[in-house]
Amino acid sequence: MIVLVATFQAKPGKEKVLEEKLKGLIPNVQGEDGTIMYILNRSASDSGAFLFYEMYKDKASLDFHGSTTYFLDFINSVDDLIVGKPQLSFYEDIASIKY
Repeated sequence: MIVLVATFQAKPGKEKVLEEKLKGLIPNVQGEDGTIMYILNRSASDSGAFLFYEMYKDKASLDFHGSTTYFLDFINSVDDLIVGKPQLSFYEDIASIKY
């Protein structure tokens, strides 16, 4: 399994718009084969800091997600809403509890 942690920092005054765009990805991603988990979080101390915790069955599933029209449309629409680029960190799942 592949775990991706993606963080976004909203520009001041753009927090709600970015949040809605991020939330808008979830219905589409829910139907992707190979996407195991896709969780959006907001920082408890910074309303403009967002984190996606994503888990994929394999690299092909991650690559598929990154190539979808709705994801590419999202990426191309957030430059004016975020500070810098999204920060991406990749991990391997090695242990967990069942939920």
